[in-house]
Amino acid sequence: MANVLAIVGRPNVGKSTLFNRLTKTRRAIVNEQAGSTRDRQYGKSEWNGREFSVVDTGGWVAGSDDVFESEINRQVDLAISEADVVLLVVDVNQGVTQFDMEVAHLLRQSGKQTLLAVNKVDTFDAQWGAAEFYKLGLGEPYILSAVNGLGTGDLLDEIVSRFNPDKDGMEDDSLPRFAIVGRPNAGKSSLLNAFLGEERTIVTDVAGTTRDSIYTRYNKFGKDFYLVDTAGIRKKAKVDEDIEYYSVVRSIRAIENSDVCILMIDAQRGIESQDLNIFSVIQKNKKGLVVCVNKWDLVEDKSTAAIKAFESAIRERLAPFTDFPILFISALTKQRIFKVMETALHVYENKERKIPTAKLNELFLPLIENYPPPATKGKYIKIKYCTQLPNTQVPTFVFFANLPQYVKEPYRRFIENKLRQWFDFNGTPVQIFIRAK
Repeated sequence: MANVLAIVGRPNVGKSTLFNRLTKTRRAIVNEQAGSTRDRQYGKSEWNGREFSVVDTGGWVAGSDDVFESEINRQVDLAISEADVVLLVVDVNQGVTQFDMEVAHLLRQSGKQTLLAVNKVDTFDAQWGAAEFYKLGLGEPYILSAVNGLGTGDLLDEIVSRFNPDKDGMEDDSLPRFAIVGRPNAGKSSLLNAFLGEERTIVTDVAGTTRDSIYTRYNKFGKDFYLVDTAGIRKKAKVDEDIEYYSVVRSIRAIENSDVCILMIDAQRGIESQDLNIFSVIQKNKKGLVVCVNKWDLVEDKSTAAIKAFESAIRERLAPFTDFPILFISALTKQRIFKVMETALHVYENKERKIPTAKLNELFLPLIENYPPPATKGKYIKIKYCTQLPNTQVPTFVFFANLPQYVKEPYRRFIENKLRQWFDFNGTPVQIFIRAK
């Protein structure tokens, strides 16, 4: 497990800007509106050959009645508890505030190694304001401008010197990535929390609580992969906040960066047009698919006939791609959630499946001889050889023919159906190309 740096502080001091600079990404949402970050956001950073994890947290606020702020504070507490080094970020322009004093007190009590960064020192004169922050009792403040990078080198030198060298190491990029996607309030964060057995992300009854896409490693019961909880994707007409627009972009990026998408559908609302939009994004990006009908505990009719009717309705709406698993789950009661995990891993294996060329030709050449493509303009089409292409995003097969331009879509579908019949490609798209021999 890598060393962990947690970035904490009150709202709007530039924590997410610093997170993006350290991780060289734009994963955390940055906005002038205070409270943009809600969940703990994870990234990776490297300095002088030392790799470590960085955790961005929501702004810490005391004495608030806001449901989000109490949840954010709990997320900050969790981030501090799992960190090796904590970085308290303050704003030089605002000076020492009551909230800064309270966070500093919390950090002194935690006993964690803590560093103090005075941010927004964007001009030469602004640095003289940093001396005021000695009163927080956290040692020498580091002058910083997260926007233009001033002072980050000295700060990073100090951070990595505090890390335990035995814990150096980073995430394994070869592990599968599963993105949990769906409309707002479909139960995505509840499913992630049910998997992990902890409140990794904030869950409330308010639709649209999650704003960032959050990567979490799952390593239990002999299974090892990354889970991505994404913000709910709404219709464009309903995206009225800048932050929500960025959340939708993050969700689409999370789909792009995943291997398998777990599409959450609300059992009480059924499949709606927005689910179809999300499905089309998954299809365009050629990702594996597992459909989960969530909140099944709230449905009264759980008969086999009702399940079959629901399944056929989903497959009809998502046609022509219908070869994917459908699971009926409840993230709240943890009903069948481990089946989701096993199914997603199985779909990932199907996506990575390689068929030997000899086996393909042994099965397909006799079939094509008996059921050749229909003749066009009096010309007979002959397919003599087929193979699977290596290093492709999804299983991709090439069939070599004398007149590839005359092979029509129905015949490609016939070949694809036979591939799915003979080999397990459940949940994954398959590409078929006809080329000149």
